[in-house]
Amino acid sequence: MSVTHHTNFIKSTAQQLGFSFCGISKAGFLEAEAPRLEEWLKRGYQGKMSYLENHFDKRLDPTLLVPGSKSVVSLVYNYFPEKDLAQANPDSFKIAKYAYGEDYHFVIKEKLKVFLEIIQQEIGEVSGRAFVDSAPVHERAWAQQSGIGWIGKNSLLLNREMGSFFFLAELIIDLELEPDGPIKDYCGTCTACMDACPTEAIPQPFVVDGSKCISYFTIELKEEIPAEVKGKFENWIFGCDICQDVCPWNRFAKPHLEKKFAPHPDLEKMKPADWREITEDVFKKLFERSAVTRTQLKGLQRNIAFQ
Repeated sequence: MSVTHHTNFIKSTAQQLGFSFCGISKAGFLEAEAPRLEEWLKRGYQGKMSYLENHFDKRLDPTLLVPGSKSVVSLVYNYFPEKDLAQANPDSFKIAKYAYGEDYHFVIKEKLKVFLEIIQQEIGEVSGRAFVDSAPVHERAWAQQSGIGWIGKNSLLLNREMGSFFFLAELIIDLELEPDGPIKDYCGTCTACMDACPTEAIPQPFVVDGSKCISYFTIELKEEIPAEVKGKFENWIFGCDICQDVCPWNRFAKPHLEKKFAPHPDLEKMKPADWREITEDVFKKLFERSAVTRTQLKGLQRNIAFQ
């Protein structure tokens, strides 16, 4: 079978498995990204996320991560909910939309496992690895290179048909495929995301100071949240969607079809008093397989008390 046939087969399989977009890049060193990543780390924008300083070369070269790899298959999986709980219950505390339902790592990893099995059944001996926001993969750069979107001023990948409320995933495989090219930047002169960020975490276009982001403070930071940002979180207690909510491209977002991403029905009913009195049992019921378990109850209580 030809390279073209393999490429078409992979793209049609991605669609059948529920991925919204699939783009392909030739595996190799991301030369343009190296100085950007170096500068970002030098400025200390990673905050206490020291793991981002590790495996610098592997982040930029997938052939070091997956020896013998020839192609990076970038995939998009929608998580935009039918109902925005922050709008449905505006006076209550807010969690990022991506964490409403089951942890995406589990849901998408399972799909990628099936994807690899289908490729091996159809094409033969193909080696590779699947990644979902795991291991040092520079996923947004690969997604941009594959043409499934461009990097917005809030440093997230944007897509003209669905905005940015989606997960990225990759298959890095030792199969030669036809690469797609990047597309142009459609942000134009818009600075909505930069203007809306209450902690000023976007100091310049396309650069996010991770150490000032509400998502960083509420998820990644394990110690006390600095007093100087008190009163700036606008009721976000796990993650933050502000820079996405204000992005004009997200007016094209359509609800996902993934049942596992549906929130627990009681989540919408939570009032501020319920959050402040949350018990271990309620926490487990609401977030049994959710990404919110990353903070554990103690971390969530810290975030609630900080508001």
